[in-house]
Amino acid sequence: MQNQTAEPEPVLATRWAKVVSAQSVHAEYPRPQLKRRRWLDLNGSWQYAIRSKDEVEPQKWDGRILVPFPIESSLSGVMKRVSENQRIWYRRTFGLSRSWKGGRILLHFGGVDWETDVWVNGKKVGNHKGGYDPFSFDVTEALHWNQENEIVVAVWDPTDKGTQPRGKQVQKPGGIFYTPSSGIWQTVWLEPVPETYIASLRITPDIDKEKVVIEVNTNRSKHQTKASVKVYDGKRLIVEKNASCDAPIVLKIPKAKLWSPESPYLYRLRISLSSGDHAESYFGMRKVSLGKDEKGKTRIFLNGKPYFMLGVLDQGFFPDGIYTAPTDEALRYDIEIAKKLGFNTIRKHVKVEPARWYYWCDKLGMLVWQDMPSGDRFIGVNDPDIRRSSESAKQFEKELKAMVESLYNHPSVVMWVIFNEGWGQFDTARIAKWVKRLDGTRLVNTASGWVDRGVGDVLDIHDYPGPSAPPPQKNRASVLGEFGGLGFRVMGHTWSGEGWGYKTFDSEKEYTEAFITLLKQLQNLKENHSLSAAIYTQITDVETEINGILTYDRAKIKGDASLLRKEIVRLRD
Repeated sequence: MQNQTAEPEPVLATRWAKVVSAQSVHAEYPRPQLKRRRWLDLNGSWQYAIRSKDEVEPQKWDGRILVPFPIESSLSGVMKRVSENQRIWYRRTFGLSRSWKGGRILLHFGGVDWETDVWVNGKKVGNHKGGYDPFSFDVTEALHWNQENEIVVAVWDPTDKGTQPRGKQVQKPGGIFYTPSSGIWQTVWLEPVPETYIASLRITPDIDKEKVVIEVNTNRSKHQTKASVKVYDGKRLIVEKNASCDAPIVLKIPKAKLWSPESPYLYRLRISLSSGDHAESYFGMRKVSLGKDEKGKTRIFLNGKPYFMLGVLDQGFFPDGIYTAPTDEALRYDIEIAKKLGFNTIRKHVKVEPARWYYWCDKLGMLVWQDMPSGDRFIGVNDPDIRRSSESAKQFEKELKAMVESLYNHPSVVMWVIFNEGWGQFDTARIAKWVKRLDGTRLVNTASGWVDRGVGDVLDIHDYPGPSAPPPQKNRASVLGEFGGLGFRVMGHTWSGEGWGYKTFDSEKEYTEAFITLLKQLQNLKENHSLSAAIYTQITDVETEINGILTYDRAKIKGDASLLRKEIVRLRD
């Protein structure tokens, strides 16, 4: 293949694309809930090659790719499709500070889709399967301290030719399915740590007992490492405890400032190990549960009170970066717009975002329903659960567990959505109980949209344009997981000449009036039909879908924003 001579022209671009360069690309620390002072950002220009799946490391490279943008995106500088019969290869070099010597060096990947093999200086350091969960390798023994080091990464992504979780990615985009994001699509970085270090944290707030439970997991199991844990209210130290990492550390937080969309208060957390490792984190004191309102109806409660969750569906696609936002500002923008419009919830639809997206939800105050990315086969409304192969089931459960564990500490995440509209749905009752065991602090939405099996914390229906409400449940909340889908084309800001919505309009006035009509109908469902939540489809246009409140390039808000906000706030409150 020939070396590239020019960057491809994007079909459509956001305003943030013009500030992206090899010298400045997602340079923020990528993991805010376990933050260390020293690290090396490996985003930027890498060599790449596309080869047959069975070929070994290439001797010649095809050109340069801008990591962490997926190879199909315009921002990657490549904008090429990759089939299930091909593999993407990446290569770059880096130097190390000698001040890092003496401990361990970890190589982190925020997300790579889908199967990843990694070599450092010719030595294989690890393999990982999963497109959405972060992973790390200890590369210490493979490093050189007196010369340049080489990283080589090989990625195979079958997209829709496999049974793995993939969300809306397909080889032939159209309708409700979109362009794939293969290969590296989140930040890559190096980090020095001591021989014994914090591998992960598990933070569990308990507002009823006025405490927070901190589990400090080190890389050495059953190793009696001591930890110093400090909690700060702003700059003021409010509680400190020294304890062994072998058991959960319980800290009292009397008269806690509770986290909510209206008041997203975050406590600062500092952890120091006796081994010399130091990290910063944060947490929010909040509780999500089910309860009975004053009429005896089952509702969703936030911090002990009924709370109507009014949100937007968010698929997390960008015209120039596809799965990867152009910048951290772009990553934050959709959350800010949803909040300014009056919404208090985002349903992250069949995609898991980088950790910084959830950080912004935590900080800005936005509830999150987190979908598990779908994969494998579909079932109809009246069909039984599918029977996955053992390989497919094992991979789904592995990635589901990784999603729950990696996002567990985020106060913004209040609900796990396991299956969507029957896609990949299997062993529903068993999976629902298993997820509840993994995380008993959040609600479980087992089947959003179609195939309810009577389990989980909510009964969720979809209705386009709707709205409607499922019948009240004795022990579950009734929610409208998707509705709306009103389409309006803004010329000059579309992906292509095509465009569709569940119902389309020719003027901004008609669009605004139809939107407000839906919201007013929701008011009756909320008050008289026990509806606890509603999710509007959707926050942005996505490729040929023009049913977003924002255009795909995020340049325009459709409709009269002030009128929409007024109705949204009235309904929400």
